Amino acid sequence: MSTLATCLWFDGRAEDAMNFYLKLFPNSRVVDLMHWGETGPGTPGSLLMARLEIEGMSLQLLNGGPHYQLSPAVSLSLECEDQVEIDRLWGQLLDAGGTPMQCGWITDPFGLSWQIVPRQLPALLRDPDPAAAARVMHAMFGMVKFEIEPLLQAHRGV
Repeated sequence: MSTLATCLWFDGRAEDAMNFYLKLFPNSRVVDLMHWGETGPGTPGSLLMARLEIEGMSLQLLNGGPHYQLSPAVSLSLECEDQVEIDRLWGQLLDAGGTPMQCGWITDPFGLSWQIVPRQLPALLRDPDPAAAARVMHAMFGMVKFEIEPLLQAHRGV
């Protein structure tokens, strides 16, 4: 059976990104490493590609050069169990030089955009009561980092 992985393009920083992601996610591992040989445009022996598994997702990190850059048009979305997990991930991304954006999005220091989302948010937004769902949506658009309790309060109409 074929395997599917997201490939992320870096300009010489794939190894730094790999090490950062392995520290950020305890449930991660290196699956494979490939290094530049004598014939490639990269420095012989330097990292060409790393294949990682992070929280069950297969990722390839490619040192492809300056031709392309990551953008928020592609992001990795992570549903978090609780506020502690949101705060930990958000804080580590921010402390490493990440740039926060609206609605739980943050760009890491390598240019990759992440969505750090409470697991309950999709259910709150799908509530059959349109007024409750609208309150949650309004609260969500007012946030940078998600805070679960204010979202729950908006849902309840508090």
